[in-house]
Amino acid sequence: MPTFNMFPARKGLPALVFAAATLLTAPAFAVNTDPNETLKPAQSLEGNFLAAYVAGSAHDTAAATTFFREAIQEDPRNQELVERAFVAFLANGSMGEAYRTAEQLTSRDQSNNLARFALAVQSLKAKKYGDARAKLNVKGRPADLTGTLLTAWAYAGAKDGKQALATVDKLKSERAFNQFREYHAALIADVTGNSAEAEKRFKAAYEGERNTLQVVDAYARFLAKRGRRDEALALYKSFDDVVPRHPAVRAAMATLKDGKPLGPTVTTAQEGAAELLYGLGVVGNSQGDELTAIIYLRLGLDLDPKHALALVTLGDVYERLKQYDQANEIFTRVPKDAPVRTGADIAIGQNYELLGRSAEAESYLKALMEKHPDDVEVVMALGNVQRSRKQFAEAADAYDKAIKLIGAPERSHWILFFYRGTSYERAKQWDKAEADLKKSLDLVPETLPAGKAQVLNYLAYSWVDRNENIDEAFKMLTRAVELAPRDGMIIDSLGWAYYRMGRYDDAVRELEKAVELKAGDPVINDHLGDAYWKTGRKLEAKFQWNHAKDSNPEQEDLVKILKKIDNGLDEADATPSPAATTPAAPAAETTPQAAPPTAGGG
Repeated sequence: MPTFNMFPARKGLPALVFAAATLLTAPAFAVNTDPNETLKPAQSLEGNFLAAYVAGSAHDTAAATTFFREAIQEDPRNQELVERAFVAFLANGSMGEAYRTAEQLTSRDQSNNLARFALAVQSLKAKKYGDARAKLNVKGRPADLTGTLLTAWAYAGAKDGKQALATVDKLKSERAFNQFREYHAALIADVTGNSAEAEKRFKAAYEGERNTLQVVDAYARFLAKRGRRDEALALYKSFDDVVPRHPAVRAAMATLKDGKPLGPTVTTAQEGAAELLYGLGVVGNSQGDELTAIIYLRLGLDLDPKHALALVTLGDVYERLKQYDQANEIFTRVPKDAPVRTGADIAIGQNYELLGRSAEAESYLKALMEKHPDDVEVVMALGNVQRSRKQFAEAADAYDKAIKLIGAPERSHWILFFYRGTSYERAKQWDKAEADLKKSLDLVPETLPAGKAQVLNYLAYSWVDRNENIDEAFKMLTRAVELAPRDGMIIDSLGWAYYRMGRYDDAVRELEKAVELKAGDPVINDHLGDAYWKTGRKLEAKFQWNHAKDSNPEQEDLVKILKKIDNGLDEADATPSPAATTPAAPAAETTPQAAPPTAGGG
């Protein structure tokens, strides 16, 4: 999924959230998070505390909340226990319990900054702007991004635009805050009726980062509201050239072309503060700080429950944590009329598949396809599910339909030809597969090195496997390794090309690198065993084949591996099955249309 970070540096996330987030972490004990199993409280305080602690280590916020709730009922005056329960409630979106617990904490200890911060958000929600500013007046770094900007939004809510902008500008000494500062200054100026200042700040934010969706969208909406539709369309078009077919951008452009009004991004202080917390959640997610991201996003959604991008980003966080039921619960909350709703629906169907609920996945995606028969991403999602089930002929048909829908292919469509080509190859329709892989290679841009490497690898490896175009394949694989030097599957392909050329010592060198990078892959271990055998290292060869056997190879490969373990390498049995020619699918960042976009950086 593409990311466009407004604020890449970790120091932009306040230490108070990082410190509090550790309260939910624990050693990596095993925890049962099966959504189909009803959670039952333990029979003792210690049991509930330990269960909550372990659930927290797995970022299972729902389970942690259940067990902490029970624990604090038994020991409500235990400050550490209440503090941990507060973080769990906050992360789980149990906002009523979170705010009540925060009040309990601050009544005993005014230095709990996260509790004060949460209560400030609650005050902002209730339009108690003076109270919010008082709670945000915590001691810490002089330039605290979150506290400063939330204070500015509290002034904006009180209709004091001058003081709001003066508060934002306290961050001028921190260059790393430039994008957040100018963007929120622009939003505040617009909300408080200072159009000239808003345009100046929007322009500064846009000049600083032209590929940030929030900035582009808000600036374009500002221009459109003032009748400058052509300028707004130009902003969207420039973004679309970099990130093609983003649903929010497509919807806004269609609205403008139809002559319809395009509302502003933010109209109230509550929405502005929610936008800030969403942006910070995006940063946490992009940096792998899932719990921090969850806390910011939950607070933001309490201020603006229909913030579609915040919901999509929160769902994405839970997907990364492999909590697919929780992700789906979030995705279903995305407003039906939001441009990103279709992407959220696609994610729901794919998550059903990951949960092992295949029938639900297929029926959900087929129903979605009936509702959006001309949506390429929806058709592609069904193909992805079928391909994951090794229903390659059906997947190829789905991708074929998607390709017919796009008309004249653009560079961004390389992934469709790649997926259809790999499906054809696995369905043993090589002529069609080769044509698609070549087309994908022509389309994939150099700006996507991971994608380029995958296409080069698949086509070249397929040639090597078929003993065709070996010299050209070798050059392509060498280039693929240059583009993705840490990809074990691609290095394995280069090693196998050396093997096919009879350069067994070179094959061993590359295949040993591949095994280091992807030690548990049965195909790579099988290949290294073959190469060892050819260089006379027969004991090591059998060790690698046994390792391949124990690494869950496909049945077709297993038969050959067992035969080699018993009898050694026979040339007639040295040819790998087609399964070996199936590199992993490109990474998510190379396939923006394969998953719901999180925009802005999610």
